[in-house]
Amino acid sequence: MSRLRYTINRLLQSIPVVLGIITITFLLTDAIPGDPVQIMLGPSPSAQQAAAIRAKFGLDQPLHIRYLNYLLDVVRGDLGTSLYYGVPVTEKIMERLPVTLLLLVSSFAFALVTAVPLGIVSAKRRNKPTDHVSRVVALLGVSTPSFWIGLMLIIVFAFQLNLLPATNLVMPWASPASVEGAETRLDVVVTAVEHLILPTITLGTLQMAAFTRIERSSMLEVLNQEYVKLARAYGVKESTIVRKHAFRNAQLPLITIVGLQLTQALGGAVLTETVFSINGMGRLIITAIQNQDFQLVMGTTLMFGLVFVIGVIITDLSYAYVDPRVSFDESE
Repeated sequence: MSRLRYTINRLLQSIPVVLGIITITFLLTDAIPGDPVQIMLGPSPSAQQAAAIRAKFGLDQPLHIRYLNYLLDVVRGDLGTSLYYGVPVTEKIMERLPVTLLLLVSSFAFALVTAVPLGIVSAKRRNKPTDHVSRVVALLGVSTPSFWIGLMLIIVFAFQLNLLPATNLVMPWASPASVEGAETRLDVVVTAVEHLILPTITLGTLQMAAFTRIERSSMLEVLNQEYVKLARAYGVKESTIVRKHAFRNAQLPLITIVGLQLTQALGGAVLTETVFSINGMGRLIITAIQNQDFQLVMGTTLMFGLVFVIGVIITDLSYAYVDPRVSFDESE
């Protein structure tokens, strides 16, 4: 029950954060220069058409009235109607959100699967050639912009070698009839994986580099602890020390950075989706900003904020499963 209470408390604490996201986004969106009505109707709309559009979307009301109305609509689950697409914002978000979540999950999986072994090997062979290579890879990953990585991958693997597709991302849950050349569900999954490889590497490289550096530093710290030295003195194999004594304790800093890296991953998803022409949340928010679609900008930003808040809460709860010393009981 203590863990349940802690989860509920963390969810309640996230309410002011979400409210702050809504408020700041609303004010910044309203401050964007230009008139969305002119974008919808052209540079010289008639007065009657402009007035009708403003009345329909509530743009003719004072700022504080529009803000309060928007808050009430959000509480009811209504994010408004897109000025550009002419459909409910929630409909566009539900259409694009699974694409971005798939890209995020695949990129984090790639980052963790590559970074954890690299960090462990680098720590075990400190100041040896393997360690130097690992650190150089991590440094290049942190220093290189994700969009440049994506462009280079497209040039090499899509255009020159013609090994992997660069556009038209296929979802693994798509029907075989909608995927060219696919006859079975397995064909769809294989095609989806092929389309995901380049975007996943592009978005996951930065996370992989950061995770590798954290894993290496954490493993080095744990391997220098007194209980590890005592285990070595008793003749315990180094592989057993790493697997049973050091690995689990070294993961706490990594869990922390995984949650914090969500912000960079969400920002990188915008660039990655643009480079690979993926119709996800990143391209949706770019389209909304370009067309001054206030409702869509606020809705997509709110959804990004919710994804980050949920990720941080999951990170906090993960501590209890990794470190038994962590307790959620406030009386302790």
